Amino acid sequence: MDVTAIIDGLNDAQRSAVTAPVQNLLILAGAGSGKTRVLVHRIAWLVQTENISPYSIMAVTFTNKAAREMRGRIETLLGVNPNGMWVGTFHGLAHRILRAHWRDAGLNENFQIMDSEDQLRLIKRLCKEMSLDDTRWPARQFQWFINAQKDEGLRSRHLERTADPHDITMIRMYEAYEEACDRGGMIDFGELLLCCLELLRDRNPSLLQHYQQRFRYLLVDEFQDTNAIQYAWLRLLCGNDRKLMAVGDDDQSIYGWRGARIENIQNLPEHFPGADTIRLEQNYRSTQTILKAANAVIENNRGRLGKELWTDGKDGEKISLYAAFNEQDEARFIVGQIQKWVDEGNLRSESAILYRSNAQSRVLEEALIRSGMPYKIYGGHRFYDRLEIKNALAYLRLVSNREDDTAMERIINVPTRGIGTRTIEIVREQARAENVSMWRAANEVVEYKKLPSRALTALQLFLDLINQIDTDSMGTELHEQTDHAIQLSGLIDHHKKEKGEKAQSRLENLEELINAAKQFSGQWVASPEEENVNELSAFLDQAALDAGDAQAADHQDSVQLMTLHSAKGLEFPMVFLGGVEEGLFPHKMSADEPGRMEEERRLCYVGITRAMQKLFLTYAESRRMHGQETFNRPSRFIQEIPSELIEEVRLNASVSRPMTSRNDYNNSSNSKFSPNSVQMDDGTPKLYIGQQVRHQSFGEGIVLNCEGTGPKARIQVNFENVGMKWLVLGFAKLEPV
Repeated sequence: MDVTAIIDGLNDAQRSAVTAPVQNLLILAGAGSGKTRVLVHRIAWLVQTENISPYSIMAVTFTNKAAREMRGRIETLLGVNPNGMWVGTFHGLAHRILRAHWRDAGLNENFQIMDSEDQLRLIKRLCKEMSLDDTRWPARQFQWFINAQKDEGLRSRHLERTADPHDITMIRMYEAYEEACDRGGMIDFGELLLCCLELLRDRNPSLLQHYQQRFRYLLVDEFQDTNAIQYAWLRLLCGNDRKLMAVGDDDQSIYGWRGARIENIQNLPEHFPGADTIRLEQNYRSTQTILKAANAVIENNRGRLGKELWTDGKDGEKISLYAAFNEQDEARFIVGQIQKWVDEGNLRSESAILYRSNAQSRVLEEALIRSGMPYKIYGGHRFYDRLEIKNALAYLRLVSNREDDTAMERIINVPTRGIGTRTIEIVREQARAENVSMWRAANEVVEYKKLPSRALTALQLFLDLINQIDTDSMGTELHEQTDHAIQLSGLIDHHKKEKGEKAQSRLENLEELINAAKQFSGQWVASPEEENVNELSAFLDQAALDAGDAQAADHQDSVQLMTLHSAKGLEFPMVFLGGVEEGLFPHKMSADEPGRMEEERRLCYVGITRAMQKLFLTYAESRRMHGQETFNRPSRFIQEIPSELIEEVRLNASVSRPMTSRNDYNNSSNSKFSPNSVQMDDGTPKLYIGQQVRHQSFGEGIVLNCEGTGPKARIQVNFENVGMKWLVLGFAKLEPV
């Protein structure tokens, strides 16, 4: 391949990053600056000019989708098969090492990966065994605690023992959880990295030396999202050699609440000496107006590494700001603007509504439903998270590994086969007493007839079913094994009983699982580290890893709704940021913890930079939250955007809409944040939009809109009992409540 082809089409900063010497590098990649292109072209440059084998390069991403995209681009650019390359997620690459060295890591050869739901199921079982009241000790609380400790690289033995009853119970559960996982040959997502780190750092120094020598260069995407264990793992693999390229953006670090450490990217030169910093600031996504707004907001954060986005494209439209009088008005405005967008020949899927809190979606959804506009909440149930898929995979997992307690617990009575809670509890007691898996315990219960005859028969039939699926599937293709397990298990008839569209959807998903198995068979090539792994185990591992990925964007033409956190990495021609109010965005919790306000501002920066052509900011003067009417000030983030970049939206020329004066943000006496009002000339009380009123016939309602002046003015009221009404003010005889 011609070396010039690698750098053709790159801008100056991208070219500097791609062609830099083999050394530690920090690439500060702003939103929409082409960072994936830089990563892929950097790999091509290392292979072509530095004579580094593509198989001695490790590229780490955060999602399997990103890893697949990177492998595809590498294959296109270099013309090499990327299957043997080490391109994947932190968890996927750690899993690959553990599969190759399971014995050194102290694992079972056929260890199984638990997803989040399986992990929760195991913890619930342990809660029962420990006689813990689930109202006082929710299983999810233990799950969060265990995962948080693993993200920090801590085992239960590392935790400080105190006299605090809460801490004592948490550590007891962690200990019981570790024992159950060891006994069942199961590991969770956090364990993949922690176990791999301990393998290389503590168990086998020669193995660490092997991998440090093997990987001549490491590239890491989204470096600002790394947590403590991921950072430690990277430092260990890099050793003292200058061979790391970290690509990230400190201004887009928005996952501190789940363990991400912004200081990892901010302090990188301290741990990776001599790291040069290259800034990618040219944006290929948004208009100059949108970028100026994003820059103006984010510059209010302290401690930034510093960069300023720019584009050689047009300034574009101004940012539209709409002051709604309540959340219903806000939702109606947003839907109306989207409808105009569609009427102009654009796709609904090119528009996105972003919000800080999930609770905001309800009113938006109602407005979309009323207008008959299709929508999708991005981040809904993923394929491998769906009930019917998890049931089918649990059968396959138990066929693959009879020691998998979580799989057995999930399907032992699904579909219903007469195995009650008492039977399951006796099997659990046998497992604990003999320190064996539930599968072995169930066989012992049957052998020694520890149950009444009917219960014994039901349990024996289940054991026979699993053995039959295994026997009948021997020598068949992976998709045939999958199909056979689904058919023989009874899941088809089980889900047919739900009837209607839900049943049909579940059946189609089971059919798709068979397709997924066939597709996997056509693509899977065992790496040297997987030479002892059969195809079914590899498929189950991939399914568990994929379950941790964010859902792909839906191709149906529908409006996209999502939280700001879910929006990271996406882009849309038209974007709405809803609820840009103090207490909502920035969230009221941000005032309680150091650094949270700056993370909220980074979240706003992410939201603004999702917009390509048109950006709307909306806020409501009053909003019902947590069962109460609240009156929030417009967000400080609106104030931080230069006024020349914003245009106020007024829907009706006959009504004076609220004017937003960012200089009067603190709501001083001359503030212009006042509601609309209407009044007759005879001295009757002035009525305000958003005000509660009473009508003699219709009862109580809320003023939504008004037009005109004097007695002939018309006023729109949403009455609790009769709904929306337009009334002539002179005849309505409305009384303020």
